[in-house]
Amino acid sequence: MTIEGKARFDGVTHAADFTIDQGWASYTAAEHDRWNRLAAAVCDLLPGRAAPAFVEAVRTLGLDRGGVPDMARLSELLHPLTGWTVVPVLELVPDDVFFDHLANRRFPAGAFLRTEAEMDYLQEPDIFHDVFGHVPLLADPVYADFMQAYGRAGARAMKLGQLSNLARLYWYTVEFGLMRGPDGLRIFGAGILSSTGEIRFALEDDSPNRIAFDVERVMKTAYRIDDYQETYFVIDSFEDLMARCAVDFKDHYAAVRGAPAIAPGAVQPGDTVLHTGTGRYFGAKRAG
Repeated sequence: MTIEGKARFDGVTHAADFTIDQGWASYTAAEHDRWNRLAAAVCDLLPGRAAPAFVEAVRTLGLDRGGVPDMARLSELLHPLTGWTVVPVLELVPDDVFFDHLANRRFPAGAFLRTEAEMDYLQEPDIFHDVFGHVPLLADPVYADFMQAYGRAGARAMKLGQLSNLARLYWYTVEFGLMRGPDGLRIFGAGILSSTGEIRFALEDDSPNRIAFDVERVMKTAYRIDDYQETYFVIDSFEDLMARCAVDFKDHYAAVRGAPAIAPGAVQPGDTVLHTGTGRYFGAKRAG
């Protein structure tokens, strides 16, 4: 019997750094077809919505074709561009291991692919989310530097007891970030770019707030893990994001320490609001 999804790695052991053998040759024809259908559905939505660097890198790295990627081969393409590699793991790794990988320009990616029944919703990140969503922008030199800086910041945040604040920064940038461009807002967050529904929602729906990025505002803002986001934060460029985040965050942590969390859909005095959301989608969900 063919085993797919996460169950295909049952019994596989990991190394000390939580990496595993991807076992690329064992992916089934159905899994390769599933990857291609997921990629095609997302790629149809990318023009005019995704950050140009993302769209270009998807093609450069061949993620829009060829089935489930071989991470070793993918790393051979990526490493000459920015020094990053992609390493397979079973599932979410411990925080300290995750930060160490990032600090050393290794991106840990889940090796399993969602099943057919999970095409529209998945509770934990799979290879499509991790590789299609995250890896393309690691080909951009500035973004690649930002991700390494974030990894280095992780160890400091753990020592200071500020990990929750740093996690919110990751959530609202790396996972669900938007960027201003000459032709309007564009998506760079992997959580959006691996979801056909949220690609449209994040840019085109009137429900969510879209607010200019501010480090301390983001560090204080709670987020949703079970649905679309109620607020998206908007950066000006990867260069600006890097400039704001290539610091030890000591002063930012002091400013947010002990502050109550801001609700995901709240608008605060001092926010630079690009779009005030109607909350229609979220209100209907709560009423239901």
